Formats: sequence, C-alpha cells, structure tokens
Amino acid sequence: MPSTTWADAQGLCTFVDASPSPFHVCATVSMLLTGNGFTELHETDSWPGEPGRYFLVRGGSLIGWSTEGLGRTAPFRIVGGHTDSPNLRVKQHPDLSSAGWQLVGLEPYGGAWLNSWLDRDLGISGRLSVRAGNAVEEKLVRVDEPILRVPQLAIHLSEDRKGVHLDPQRHLNGVWGVGSERRSFIDFVADRAEVPADAVLGWELMTHDLAPSALVGTEQDLVSAPRLDNQGTCYAGTQALLAAAENPGDRVPVLALFDHEEVGSMSDRGAFSDLLSTVLERIVLGRGGGREEFLQTMAGSICASGDMAHATHPNYPERHEPAHHIAVNGGPVLKVNQNLRYATDSAGAGAFALACDQAGVPLQRYVHRADLPCGSTIGPITASRTGLSTVDVGAAQLGMHSSRELMGARDVRAYSDALAAFLTPTA
Repeated sequence: MPSTTWADAQGLCTFVDASPSPFHVCATVSMLLTGNGFTELHETDSWPGEPGRYFLVRGGSLIGWSTEGLGRTAPFRIVGGHTDSPNLRVKQHPDLSSAGWQLVGLEPYGGAWLNSWLDRDLGISGRLSVRAGNAVEEKLVRVDEPILRVPQLAIHLSEDRKGVHLDPQRHLNGVWGVGSERRSFIDFVADRAEVPADAVLGWELMTHDLAPSALVGTEQDLVSAPRLDNQGTCYAGTQALLAAAENPGDRVPVLALFDHEEVGSMSDRGAFSDLLSTVLERIVLGRGGGREEFLQTMAGSICASGDMAHATHPNYPERHEPAHHIAVNGGPVLKVNQNLRYATDSAGAGAFALACDQAGVPLQRYVHRADLPCGSTIGPITASRTGLSTVDVGAAQLGMHSSRELMGARDVRAYSDALAAFLTPTA
C-alpha cells in the first residue's frame, strides 16, 4: 500500500481513537483547524468582516469555513456529515443492583446493533454540566478504563442454544462491580473528570469500545475501528476543508458536522436546526452583503451530504441490489434513492462525479434493494431546510451500526481527495 495511503488510513485511526463522543469529535476537529490557521468564533459575538478561516462549535456540532481570497457573494460548496454514532448511553438514574451485582443503567442510542456491544470492555465519554458559582460550565470527560461490561447470557441457559432476543430495557445494563452498594456512578465519573460530585447538574454520557482502531489484513488494506459511521466522513471532510483552504477556488468551502443524525436530527444542533442556514447567512451579512445577496449565494450553492455506504457483504450478497456491487477500496460511493431517502438528483450526481474525475479517483453508484427499507442521511433534511442542491455520497464499509466497523484503507485517501475536489472544483 502506498505510504501516503497508509498515512491517511492511520490518520483516520488516530482521529477515531481521539473522538469517543460527538463532543470529542468537535474537540479533535477544532484542534486540527486551529493548528492550520482557523479561528474559533462564538455565536453570541460579532463576527469579523474580513476574509479568513473560521469555525464554530454548538454542542456536538461544528461548522468550519474559509473566505480567503473570495468575494462576499461567492457561492458555498458544503461537505456535510454527522458526529454521532449508535451506542449505549447512561440513564439519568444509572445506579442499579441485581443478584448481588452492581449495574449501570444503559439504553440504546440510535439504531445500535445491540449484540455487537455484548462482552466488550467499555469506557465512558461525553460531557458534564457543572455548577460554577451562579453559572453552568461544560466539562468534557473521558474514562478510558474497562469499567463497564454488558455480559452475554451463556449458551447453556438459552432456550434453544441459538441466543436470546435482547430486550433493550432488561438486557443491556452494564456490570461494574459486585457486593455491597458502592458510590454512585456519577460520583465516579465526576472524580475522573476532577470536579466535585455535588457540582454535577447534568450529563450526556455514553459508552465506547476500548479496543484501539487498527489497520488489519495481511496487506493492512482494511481499517477496523468503532464509529466509522460517520467519523470516516468527519475525518475526510476535515482533510478536504484544510486542502481547500490552502488551494482556494471561487467558492466558499464549508464543513458542516451535525450531532443527532442517528436519532432524526431534531435538536438545536441537528441538521433539522437553523444552525447551517444561520451560519451561512452570517457569513454573507458579516462581509457587507444583504438578504438579497444571501439568497443569490444560496441559489448558486451545493452540498455533498457525506455518510458511510454499504459495501456488498461477502457472506450476504443476496441482501444487496445485484446490479450495484459496491467494493471496499473501490472509491467513493454516490448514493441514489428514487423515494428520496437520499437527496441525490442528476445535477448533484454530475457535480460529484466531476469532482471524482478531477481528483483522479473511481466512483461507485449505490442503490438499495427495492424490497428492503432504506436508511437515510442529513441529505434530505439539509435540502429541504435550506433549499440547497444536495447530493448524498460516502465511503464503503461493512458492519454499519456495529460497535466495530470495517472499511478499506485506500478509500480514506480517495474519499478525502474527492471531497476536496468537490469543495474547490476546477474550471
């Protein structure tokens, strides 16, 4: 495998391992952007009118852009994605006990493939809301210790030795000790976060698999990692924005990473919120444009909704559309659904196909089986909320929504290059 391709795949592994929660994804991307000349802005402040490289964070969502060398009505080229992944999250009253075991109450977030979370050493990450005098501050927390485990039922105890149906209410609580009642789980997390337990006012805490990401296979041509859906896009999109900022074209490159896609995007920071529209309008207004200029700019803009795509599974090829084989290490994937579970139309398809051609990477075209329900992305939401022409794209993987997923190592660089070409198309 070429050294540049290996470096990109290893870079993705490092990115994922640094980002166990949506809040940590934003922290990781923020660090990369700041290290490359981007300045963080805050929504409550006035924004600078001069061109530059900027980003903002709202909870587990982040938007970054560069206006260097561009006029105030230059159209936007946007790469969208999401920071959240299916997992098991901590309940509000987490302390439980049963049969002499001390448990932490957990519940599924998103469409988690529940059996993949069994018998794994799990850490905890997320954020705490902490009292600071008469104010509330946010504190990122990450516990990379094997403190939780959701044990499988022994095969000898199942009715037919074929396993059990997992009840998300009863079967997913995490074991973290035995014997007499111990201190509360939130007290434990507060201690690890180095804040007083009685100062913790709220939390968004989730489990993560502690096994590190890795390049696997005899040729190390595969990436085995948690949260590839959709940190594969978060990483590739960040690399694309950095490349676009260094080689500006005649469009404003934008990276928009949203939280809560896996549960419908209906939040203050999800794709259904006003976050993207507000930021884009403020970019135009802050540089002297008006409402008319903003609407003109939006009419000439386009968004690539990046999410991971289903590779054809070698053990279940019959579950795929037979005329649309998708291969790992086969290049980026254009996703089309006639019932608009993906937002791609022919114009968007043309724009992304041209970007792949300009980047020198192959393009694959995905269609879901017509007799199976198709998943969706932020694409249709972004298109309907903003009026932006939107195309759905991704990188191929296996094991989507599992606690551990698999993609092609060569696809990391190809995906990044295609997104960079999309942000800065050549004339």
